[in-house]
Amino acid sequence: MLDKTYSPQDVEARLYKAWEEGGCFRQGVKSGRPYTIALPPPNVTGSLHMGHALNHTLQDILIRWQRMRGRDALWQPGTDHAGIATQMVVERQLAEKQQNRHDMGREKFVERVWQWKAESGGMITGQQRRLGESCDWSRERFTMDDGLSHAVRKVFVELYREGLIYKDQRLVNWDPKLLTAISDLEVEQHEVKSHLWYFRYPVEGMADTFITVATTRPETMLGDTGIAVHPEDERYQALVGKYAILPIVGRRIRIVADEYSDPEKGSGAVKITPAHDFNDFEVGKRHSLEMINIFDRHAHLNENVPEKYRGMERFAARKAIVAEMEELGLVEKIEPNRHMVPHGDRSQVVIEPWLTEQWYVNAAVLAKPAIEAVEKGDIQFVPKNWEKTYFDWMRNIQPWCISRQLWWGHQIPAWYGPDGRVFVAYDEAEAQAEAAKHYGKAVDLTRDEDVLDTWFSSALWPFSTLGWPEQTPVLGSHYPTDVLVTGFDIIFFWVARMIMMGLHFTKTAPFHTVYIHALVRDEKGQKMSKSKGNVMDPLDIIDKYGADALRFTLSIFAAQGRDVKMSEQRVEGYRNFATKLWNAARFAEMNGCVLPDDFDPKAPEGIINKWILGRLAQAVRDVDAALEAYRFNDAAGALYHFTWGTFCDWYLELIKPALTGEDAALKAETQATCAYVLRQLIHLLHPFMPFVTEELWDKLYGRPDGFLMLRSWPGDGVRSEDKAAAAEIDWLIRLIEGVRGARSALNVPAGAKIAMQGIGDDAELIRRLLRHSDPIKRLARIETITMEQAAPTGEQAQGCARIVIDGTTFVLPLAEVIDIAKEKERLGKERDKALAEIAKIDAKLGDASFVSRAPEAVVEEQKERRGSYSAQAEKLADALQQLG
Repeated sequence: MLDKTYSPQDVEARLYKAWEEGGCFRQGVKSGRPYTIALPPPNVTGSLHMGHALNHTLQDILIRWQRMRGRDALWQPGTDHAGIATQMVVERQLAEKQQNRHDMGREKFVERVWQWKAESGGMITGQQRRLGESCDWSRERFTMDDGLSHAVRKVFVELYREGLIYKDQRLVNWDPKLLTAISDLEVEQHEVKSHLWYFRYPVEGMADTFITVATTRPETMLGDTGIAVHPEDERYQALVGKYAILPIVGRRIRIVADEYSDPEKGSGAVKITPAHDFNDFEVGKRHSLEMINIFDRHAHLNENVPEKYRGMERFAARKAIVAEMEELGLVEKIEPNRHMVPHGDRSQVVIEPWLTEQWYVNAAVLAKPAIEAVEKGDIQFVPKNWEKTYFDWMRNIQPWCISRQLWWGHQIPAWYGPDGRVFVAYDEAEAQAEAAKHYGKAVDLTRDEDVLDTWFSSALWPFSTLGWPEQTPVLGSHYPTDVLVTGFDIIFFWVARMIMMGLHFTKTAPFHTVYIHALVRDEKGQKMSKSKGNVMDPLDIIDKYGADALRFTLSIFAAQGRDVKMSEQRVEGYRNFATKLWNAARFAEMNGCVLPDDFDPKAPEGIINKWILGRLAQAVRDVDAALEAYRFNDAAGALYHFTWGTFCDWYLELIKPALTGEDAALKAETQATCAYVLRQLIHLLHPFMPFVTEELWDKLYGRPDGFLMLRSWPGDGVRSEDKAAAAEIDWLIRLIEGVRGARSALNVPAGAKIAMQGIGDDAELIRRLLRHSDPIKRLARIETITMEQAAPTGEQAQGCARIVIDGTTFVLPLAEVIDIAKEKERLGKERDKALAEIAKIDAKLGDASFVSRAPEAVVEEQKERRGSYSAQAEKLADALQQLG
């Protein structure tokens, strides 16, 4: 017998352990066609957050669904070594002991990081298990495993030998605290209060003539090598081609015409510092301007500036430069200015665009086949609108900086000879052999100290995790993978690079579908952040409500292109859904609903049984179609409505007379049908709510055929819809709902039993009312049902409510139960109030100023409020109409 209540805290850990020990997650557990998802590897330093919970839940739904469909499903797990993040964790630990990595040396520091990884790293994989993720943990990989490291070296060496990896001097995002280049994804834009300084630069050979430039970064002026004005800006046309004299420094800098300059912004003239601004770098290349780096790696001014400024910290230099320019009388004005400034997401210091020599990948060459793969439809984005984002990035792609000035990561396989000549090789022995051949003798080599960008190894993830470059059996069977589930923020950083690398090294796209999920926000639609105090920890939610409730909440709100609004109340609601399922199973068990071995879903003849079997078949089709199209919310919604509404609220209520009646044949048929539908329903819900469904399977059926998660997905043998049964039971439900709705809207006391009159003499209607009088009376709280030739008129009609079902009017005499006049007055007032609120909201939404200034979440909230008031007004209008 099932326990009275379901307690996820007593079930989840036990079931997960049984699944894992039973080998349920392993590739090969089913023998059908391969199906593969490569889990986006979370950082080894990470912990499960709500974005992970959404991403991983959607993947697990797909994997469990396909596994139950008989596919040889592989969900490939693993973690990323997360270069900067991991190095920072260990460096902080060292700092607590007054130690640093430089004192330890590279080799011992890297050993210490590996030690930390063994002891504490990978905490997130334990948290993934809490969510119920059915990854093949026997195949867990780490981006610095020997096999993956071998793949990284092979890719680097081959790309270098093809001329697609090279060294170059370009601008990078330089973190002067961490002393490394970082990717755009590791840069945060912070709005700061600052100033816009207008400096006057003298024009060479033109006495008392100045050109005014506006800048937010006075400290970079010492590296200016040009001034840009717009070609069509008449104010400066006479100056194009001339030179200005850079104050303080005295350098001649050319005035060039370039469309980058905005005539409407600042003075319309822009100082160009190619070595310290990404836009200026491009302008400098177009006009062959000199590139002068004025900062060292700590963002202190270097030897390329006047002596008095050398060694000065950049923001101290800003103050000193402004002061000197004021002394020279060259500050035209200073305006307050709010603007966005890039900061390192981990160091939280201002990022410096810095000209330095780094290793690069010629991404433009690799991008061409990757663009074609999406253009031809070999890879499809869902939702499709993300293809535009992908194309925009890929068609304007820049060289990819792949070197990082760290110690933790894949050290670049490059060695330098005595004269600086580089030898790229698979290992030091091969580099030594190449060097000896080049120099004609053995020489000492020095290895490049840099490591590779973490995204470089991650770009190989779909095939390196399967054993590439070795041609392993699993690589042959499970590559390419099927779908990638990820967030929009890494379409370029990860998705595009996986496509580029996959096509280049395997000649095959790494997946056929990229499903882009939205963000998880708070209940008001605001982005979750620690500073706002609105972060929801998925582990806290699981502790309180269970993993199933969290998973179902995330899936039912995961509509394509729409952010998920999370609240604890919603999770609590879907915890109640799990309880509803449990209670339905207890009801079936207590009423002897056992499935005979020879049950045929095509055999039942009872009208309610035929109806529920048809509805079950439709639910199977709806769920399959929704999951095929990655409409997770529709799949979850179909299951929710079928489970709670169709099965629990209606079928279980409608079959009570059959379960307690004297018709033994109908009772046996109904018990078997109920057991069959419940059993199939548990199957259908399993990918979404694996724990409660597996526990029900275990308790009700004792796992005679093994775990539920390895059972076959419902499909064959499900009865198609009986149209006559569907029409009749749907009519019955709409009639009961209509009466219930009228009672609720008109404030009829819950305990009051009322009369109902059907108007007309339709023979089929009379037969239906006779057949279903028991559920109508019981579920709509009707005392008597009669048929009348005509509806009440005159004064008698004023005391009645009317509902219309399929063209037939049903009259509910209420004069002795409620005060009709007062009820009409109340309904009218409430409707007027709702209409007034709608008018207020419409005025706001019609105000272009409000819509443009208000945060998106506030506008969305107003639209939701309007929808709520509109539905309320419509409901009140219907109630008034029912009263005539």
